[in-house]
Amino acid sequence: MGLKNDRWIKEMALKHGMIEPFEPKLIRKVEDRRVISYGLSSYGYDIRVADEFKIFTNAFSAIVDPKNFDTKSFVDFKGEECIIPPNSFCLARSVEYFRIPRSAMGICIGKSTYARCGIIVNITPLEPEWEGHLTIEISNTTPLPAKIYAFEGIAQLVFFEADEECSISYKDRGGKYQAQRGVTPPKV
Repeated sequence: MGLKNDRWIKEMALKHGMIEPFEPKLIRKVEDRRVISYGLSSYGYDIRVADEFKIFTNAFSAIVDPKNFDTKSFVDFKGEECIIPPNSFCLARSVEYFRIPRSAMGICIGKSTYARCGIIVNITPLEPEWEGHLTIEISNTTPLPAKIYAFEGIAQLVFFEADEECSISYKDRGGKYQAQRGVTPPKV
């Protein structure tokens, strides 16, 4: 299994629809405005966060239970800037829709611009033949409110290709998050 470079990522995105929409270079400015970078990099792809957020709240004293998730735990928010309360987090989604090849997988790492502000990004691995929008957990580890910018970079994906295809892919297993669109809460 080997780490894939920008040429492989670009070919998979353009010829096979692995990343849509696909930005073939790293974008740091839009018009004359600086943005948190997104697009193709040397050995990865910097994804963007969309403008749909589910901010966690304790307004209804719900218990966060992954086997019986209560959607009253969220406040839905749509906007170009999301404020995450201190020591809290939100769920969001990627702008990009992914179709992972059977012989590949992706791993996500948060961007240093946010990490240096105490904002941690968590995304589970992109398994072989999984497709959909990524649901992104964004944690604010600070005692202060934190701002997230929609349509700008949030995390970097790195891709690995196996020497041989897996015997059972995410699609073969009928994975519960297959073809997810929008911000998807936990399912059992």
